[in-house]
Amino acid sequence: QVQLVESGGGVVQAGGSLRLSCAASGDFFRIGDMGWYRRTPGSEDRDLVAEAKINGKTEYADSVKGRFTISREIGQNTIYLEMTNLQVEDTATYYCNAEVHSTDKWYPMTDAWGQGTQVTVSS
Repeated sequence: QVQLVESGGGVVQAGGSLRLSCAASGDFFRIGDMGWYRRTPGSEDRDLVAEAKINGKTEYADSVKGRFTISREIGQNTIYLEMTNLQVEDTATYYCNAEVHSTDKWYPMTDAWGQGTQVTVSS
């Protein structure tokens, strides 16, 4: 049983900034890679925004490079997303994702998702 709780969404004017947070809690052996995904209005797809891998590497979608920064607290199952110079195209529901290990084995592994936090950027 794993719970992911996002916070920090809101309404901001284009060019503004927001900081999202996601904390994992519950019963698990290990949390692996964590990341942020987003779903734009009217879409069924969740697209990768940024990922913070357990090995310390980070990845970003091309559309947010140079504007968004993902960070992961060392020793904690918490990630953040610093978003700057927000654009109307960034309007979406942002979801936290985590790979979950229930034992000391790397596999099997499952994905956990938060319920999402809304980010609205106005022009």
